[in-house]
Amino acid sequence: MQGDIVTNQEQSLLLKQKRKRNARKKLDVWLLLLPTLLIFIFFFLLPLVFLFVTSFKTFDANSGIGSEWTIQNYVKFLSDSFYLSVLWRTVKIALLTTLITIIISYPVAYQISKAKGRLKNYLTLIVLSPLLISMVIRSYGWVIILSNKGVINNTLMDLGIINQPLTLLYTEFSVILGMIHVLFPYMVLTIMGSLERIDPSVIRASQNLGASSLRTFFSVMLPLTLPGIFAGSVMVFSLSVSSFVTPAILGGPQVKVMSYLTYEQTAVMLNWPYGSAIGFLLIFLAIITIVIYSRILAYSEKGVAIQ
Repeated sequence: MQGDIVTNQEQSLLLKQKRKRNARKKLDVWLLLLPTLLIFIFFFLLPLVFLFVTSFKTFDANSGIGSEWTIQNYVKFLSDSFYLSVLWRTVKIALLTTLITIIISYPVAYQISKAKGRLKNYLTLIVLSPLLISMVIRSYGWVIILSNKGVINNTLMDLGIINQPLTLLYTEFSVILGMIHVLFPYMVLTIMGSLERIDPSVIRASQNLGASSLRTFFSVMLPLTLPGIFAGSVMVFSLSVSSFVTPAILGGPQVKVMSYLTYEQTAVMLNWPYGSAIGFLLIFLAIITIVIYSRILAYSEKGVAIQ
C-alpha cells in the first residue's frame, strides 16, 4: 500500500515536471517569435487596420479626411466603368504574365533539374541573377530597349524593315514584358522544386509501358508538377497584380493599373479614403486568388489523371 502511494507521488511529480518543460518550450517559442510578431503588428497589421478604417471615411478637398462614415468610396469604384476597366486591365495583365511565365519557365526548370554538378549551380545562378539587380534598374533597361529611339526600333529602321518607330513603350505589351522579366525566377524555382521530387523510376516505368515522350509528359510529369505550377502561379499573379514600379515605369499614365491608381489617389490627389478603398479591393482580389489556389492545390494533391 505504501509502495503504491510512493509510486503515485512519483508519477505526479514527473507529470508536473513534464508540464513545466512544456510550458518552458512554449515560452521559448513565443520569445523567439516576439520580435517578428511586433514588427508584423506595428509595421503591417496596424497600418492595414488604419487604411481599412480610412476607406470608410468621407473626404473633403479642403479639410482632408472627414469624420463621417460612408461606403461611397467602394460604391464609386464599383459603379464607374473607368475604374472597372482599370481593374480588368490589372487582372488581364496579371493573368497573361502568369500564363506566359509558366510556358517559358517550365522548359528552363526542366533542364536545370536534369543538370548535374557545377552546370546546375551555374544555370541556377543565371536564373537568379536578375534578382540581384534593382527592379527600377531592370525596368529602365527595358525603357532603353523599347523606346522610340531604343535598340529594337533603331535596329528595325536600320535594316529597312520599318519606316517609323513602333509604339512599344507605355503599352500593355511593355508592362507584361517587364513583369515577366521580374517574376520569371520565382516560377522557375517553384516548378524546379516539383520536378526534382519526381521519382525517375516513374518516368522509366511510363516509357517501358510504351508511352511516348509526349504522353509521358501529359500523363505523368505534368500532373506531378501541378502543385509547383500552382504555387508559382499564385506567387506570380499576386506579385504582378499588386506591382507598382514596373507598370509605373513601363506603362505610365497610359496604362493605369490598380496600384498606380492607388498611388495617384493618395499621393497626387491626397484622397486617402478613396485610395484606401482601391487598395483594399486589390487586397481582396489577392485573397480570392489565394483561396482559389488553395482549393485547386488540395484537389491536385488527391491525384490528377490527364487522359
